[in-house]
Amino acid sequence: MPYVASTVHRRHQPRGELYCGELVPPFESPARWDHIVSALDVSGYGEATSPDPISIEALCEVHDPAFVQFLSEAWNVWTESGQTGDMIPTCFPGRRMQHREPDDIDGRLGYFSFAAETSIANGTWEAALESAAVARSAQQLVSGGSSAAFALCRPPGHHAARDYLGGYCYLNNAAIAAQGFRNDGAAQVAVIDVDFHHGNGTQDIFWERGDVFFASLHGDPRHEFPHFLGFADETGAGAGEGTTANYPLLPGTDAATWLEALDDAIAAVLGWGAEALVVSLGVDTFEADPISSFRLSSDDFTTYGRRLGAMGLPTVYCMEGGYAVAEIGTNTVNVLTGHLEGQL
Repeated sequence: MPYVASTVHRRHQPRGELYCGELVPPFESPARWDHIVSALDVSGYGEATSPDPISIEALCEVHDPAFVQFLSEAWNVWTESGQTGDMIPTCFPGRRMQHREPDDIDGRLGYFSFAAETSIANGTWEAALESAAVARSAQQLVSGGSSAAFALCRPPGHHAARDYLGGYCYLNNAAIAAQGFRNDGAAQVAVIDVDFHHGNGTQDIFWERGDVFFASLHGDPRHEFPHFLGFADETGAGAGEGTTANYPLLPGTDAATWLEALDDAIAAVLGWGAEALVVSLGVDTFEADPISSFRLSSDDFTTYGRRLGAMGLPTVYCMEGGYAVAEIGTNTVNVLTGHLEGQL
């Protein structure tokens, strides 16, 4: 399986994140990328393919142009206004407030964010843009004839909605890949999100679209971030009614329960008639992950990779979460290797 990656991700290194009332080193770190590359190397996946540049127009197929404009200029505007720290949002439009974009950069940051753990630093825009390019290039490899490809995206993307960032995510790489499949002729595309946290951004982008099916297996939002989307009764609206499927699962969910939900999602995707598949690959369902609560073992990742591969669809895996850094490479490669075994 070919994979696409870029070292430009290193430009994104925020100094800290808010966690349990303290400023701590970010869980989403460059070391995650390094461990995955090392594991791919050891497992014989060969050299990474470098991504082709991605256009602003491609981003705006799934994101609000005003949001993309904000991301592209935010750091420069912030520093030109005299600020010296990372950009951490501190004020959000709440209930019964006006949802109008302010002129002030601090207000704009809150307007285009939904969570205070995700900061913008020097180099964040360049890294996010390159991460989107990684996803699009992997998708183009599959549209060009590869049965599957892995997009080693960093920063991740599935929490980035049409017009807001959060959850370590700035641009929605999986949505960009799904749109790429549509552009390349797939009439119906599915996104299966296996990250521990709900893919609220992907759901938001495709909520009213009938050409992309979104299924997410995740921690119940009553207990887990992002808390305000991902309930089972969310099924889409308008042209997208019936093309969203959520599987909220309780803390402590074991592999048997998780795999049962995956089998249901796979059946729904195949029954709907998907012609291509994007997998939001978060491996934070691992039993030792520091900010999650599911109980999958490393072997379980191989098991579910086989089930995804057996679907027989052209597939792109976009890297999302996973914060047990020592094991992230093994768990990621297990999914990809399982996929290849499932294709046989």
